[in-house]
Amino acid sequence: MEDFGVLNWSILIGYLLVNLFIGYLLSKKISTANDFFTGSKDIPWWAIGISVVATYVSALSFLGGPAWAYSSGMTVMAIHLNYPLVIILTITFFLPFFYNSGVASIYEYVENRFGPASRTTISLIFLITQALSSAAVLYATALVLEFITGVDVIVAIVIITVIALIYTSLGGISAVIWTDVVQALILLIGALIIFNALLDYMPQGLGETLAQLKAEGKTDPLNWDLNLNVDTTIWAGVFAMTIYHTTVYGANQMMVQRTLAAKNIGDAKKSFLMMGFGAIFIYFLFVLLGILFYHYYEGKPFENSNTIILQFAYEYGLPGLMGIIAAAVMAASMSSLDSAFNSMSTVTTIDFYQRFFNKTADGEKLLTVSRWFTLLWAALIIIPAILYSNSQGSILQVLTKVGSYFVGAKLSIFALGFFTKNTSEKGLLFGVFVGFMVVWFIATQTDISWPWYAVIGGAVNMSVSYVASLLIDGKQANHSEYTVIGQMQKYEKEQLAQKEGNWYVVPGKVDKPSWYLLGFFFLSIFALWLFNALI
Repeated sequence: MEDFGVLNWSILIGYLLVNLFIGYLLSKKISTANDFFTGSKDIPWWAIGISVVATYVSALSFLGGPAWAYSSGMTVMAIHLNYPLVIILTITFFLPFFYNSGVASIYEYVENRFGPASRTTISLIFLITQALSSAAVLYATALVLEFITGVDVIVAIVIITVIALIYTSLGGISAVIWTDVVQALILLIGALIIFNALLDYMPQGLGETLAQLKAEGKTDPLNWDLNLNVDTTIWAGVFAMTIYHTTVYGANQMMVQRTLAAKNIGDAKKSFLMMGFGAIFIYFLFVLLGILFYHYYEGKPFENSNTIILQFAYEYGLPGLMGIIAAAVMAASMSSLDSAFNSMSTVTTIDFYQRFFNKTADGEKLLTVSRWFTLLWAALIIIPAILYSNSQGSILQVLTKVGSYFVGAKLSIFALGFFTKNTSEKGLLFGVFVGFMVVWFIATQTDISWPWYAVIGGAVNMSVSYVASLLIDGKQANHSEYTVIGQMQKYEKEQLAQKEGNWYVVPGKVDKPSWYLLGFFFLSIFALWLFNALI
């Protein structure tokens, strides 16, 4: 785009300089590896919560959400209905284990529960899946620079990587969180401007437009079809994607690590609750944009559907709008990239370098090593990002499909750790291998849609792991201290306080706000039904 203009460039460059400045300021507080990984425990819960939201929304939703809805309609909302259920599970079972232990890498729990081989396995799974998803985020952002400047997408990939790398290396998790706050604000402004502009350009009013879309079958968000080959049914969204997203939030170092920077477990839980209550509104906006674009462009095919929102912004022609949209997409992407760089560096440093190469390294040494690993991972994800550039469909859909291959393994490791007495490390690893092979077969040899890979993989993993554990190591006499029952027994035996303020610190106890969130889940389904019924 030759006429991007001085104003647009000023907005985009100004945004980038703000991020670098925040990283520079916070770098003055970083003196040890713990500062880099979990901060100084003084970050407010709302900032962490915004960071959680911004990290998962990313450019994949800003670009890919409307692209997916453009082809599939409002049924895409079914994939995002599950967040309240996911957050309830995460703050009830996962967070207490991680926060109370004071770990920087959540995979230390796996070693405590099963053994070192299990920890190494899940750490590797995390690094592989996170590298792939980060590459998708990187590619999505490169599309923006290519579209607005004409810069080759590969060159754009390198530029974006370097920018996110610099401020993440400087300020660690604190820079990640506070830049995410800025990025979330820009993302929201950009989305709302596009929405208002789209309404302004519509030849009919919103009500008449939605009525026409309803006649075309685009506005019903609740597809009750029992066909497992369809990926946007309510069954896939509520059951299959609850499992998928629980691993994203509960068993994912990138998401959990920022909550470990909270002042206390109550703040950690509140930060996740923000996503539970807010996600449906965010994704509703993106999906609604997708069907409105479908009406505006009369359903015409795009060479790359991920650029629809950018094409519209360019056509609208409002001075500075392309700069704001470019900054919004850059913001969404870098809020995910910085988190990924920091979390992958943390896992590599703690779970591999410190364990296998330098167990006695001090905080200053580990800080230096973690920054080098940040650089290494930033360089490595460039390769799959270039490969993603050959994708023509929604990049959000591509990412979630690839990630679903590994969800069963993550789910089984933590679920068996939390809830079973007899699962052993040897049986667990055998189950992970069998489960992955079954998912690979389902994905390549059947038409079953990708949301169900998590259910199938998890079921196979857990059943095979449990049976194999009994055959190899037999029944265990007592519950491990690192199971939910084991933790409850420990708290009762040692007469420890089960609550800190109004929040449970013992795993398995449901906090009062979680019941409100459960009610919100059912209200959300009713509201979506009502939306379509009243059109």
